[in-house]
Amino acid sequence: MRTVTRRALEAIGRFNDAHPWDHNAHYHRWILRQLPARFGRALDVGSGSGDLARLLAGRAGAVDAVDADAAIVARARELTAPGAAVTFCVADAMTGLPPGPYDVITCVATVHHLPFGGALRLLRRHLAPGGTLVVVGLAQAQTPGDHLLGAVAIPLNAALGWIRNKGRTAPRPPSMTAPTRPANMGFRAVVREARAVLPGARLRRRLFWRYTLVWRAD
Repeated sequence: MRTVTRRALEAIGRFNDAHPWDHNAHYHRWILRQLPARFGRALDVGSGSGDLARLLAGRAGAVDAVDADAAIVARARELTAPGAAVTFCVADAMTGLPPGPYDVITCVATVHHLPFGGALRLLRRHLAPGGTLVVVGLAQAQTPGDHLLGAVAIPLNAALGWIRNKGRTAPRPPSMTAPTRPANMGFRAVVREARAVLPGARLRRRLFWRYTLVWRAD
């Protein structure tokens, strides 16, 4: 039975490699729905190739986008139209963030690379009164519910890959992100530590091995 399961997972992995899509970008439109129609300053932490930062710029007066990988920041600048209200910079998220305060802070698939509680406290300090923090993170699957949600995500992941690639095999583009690291905190620990730092934060498990956190400063 274990051999059959392993072979099935390997087959799904090969299919996903042939029909790749961006799990993080899947949540960008959801992130925008958590935000005001217009806001002043925004900060995107772990900005990658800048897709979310450019979306934020459509609503913000100015966006600062920070990533630790110099090559991906250079690529983000190339992809951004001249005159866009986005400033990309290479910086360590824990030590090099531009000075706040910000009306909006977003952080997608990055916080699990950082000291979790310390990172949330830092982002809280950079948030303006009344501002909104939105995190899309990764948690380690530990509970039966986690594993069930992961199992449901596998066929949906394949289906979305097929649909978004219109059924064609898509060559995987060169890596546009820094080397990834698996999450080392379960969702329950994430909730416990997040609410200790951000009272009233709303957290939910999500499909495609993600969770979301939304917090609004007083």
